[in-house]
Amino acid sequence: MQFNKVEICGVDTARLQVLREDEKMALLRKARAGDAQARERLVLGNLRLVLSVIQRFSNRGENADDLFQVGCIGLMKAIDHFDVGLNVKFSTYACPMIIGEVRRHLRDNNPVRVSRSMRDTAYHAMQVRERLIGELEREPTPEEIARELGLTREEVVLALDAIVEPLSLSEPVYADGGDTIYVMDQIGDREGEACWLDELLLREALAALRPREKQILFLRFMQGKTQMEVAEEIGISQAQVSRLEKGAIRRIKAQTEGE
Repeated sequence: MQFNKVEICGVDTARLQVLREDEKMALLRKARAGDAQARERLVLGNLRLVLSVIQRFSNRGENADDLFQVGCIGLMKAIDHFDVGLNVKFSTYACPMIIGEVRRHLRDNNPVRVSRSMRDTAYHAMQVRERLIGELEREPTPEEIARELGLTREEVVLALDAIVEPLSLSEPVYADGGDTIYVMDQIGDREGEACWLDELLLREALAALRPREKQILFLRFMQGKTQMEVAEEIGISQAQVSRLEKGAIRRIKAQTEGE
């Protein structure tokens, strides 16, 4: 993919203009008032921003012209939705929009299919995340993102995990004079094949648990809740929680250790 070529989609990238921040704000106000020429000048004046963003995806094997066009769509969405009253630079708002549009394009063309509703949830979660970063000046927690969307933490985490693009173990990460290092070379292997076998056995043991046992283990060890809190949430006594938890762990241990 030729990301270093001078012309992309008929645009001479060597001649791209760059607008000052005050010029952007003035044009944004005019564009919001319906001035089509101001909107066009904004697009042209921010194409260098689009170009810099798509450089991040240079290792995806995608055509540079296609990504540039998709990035321009994200730029135009940013222009149409940016609030000039915010004390935020336009580029700070536009970059996540452009990245989000490119990532959505890559996801939609990914051989691993994810449902439209889950992709939409993930897309909205990323938008909320970027907004909260600007408001809170820190990385928001999954709970904060979920609260903004009116969803549960689990729904948000599941949606974001589902859109992570799978990485091939044969993907090259570094090459120097023909000595290529691949992803598989970077993965630690503590005990060779035994490590893989242990993981498979653990998955099988977990799958064999009853729904309530799975729920208790999830609440206890994934969410860090006490047995009392788990008991209150699922409506049983703490003694029952303790008994079910110990029984589930005992069966998992027996299956993975071959007892």
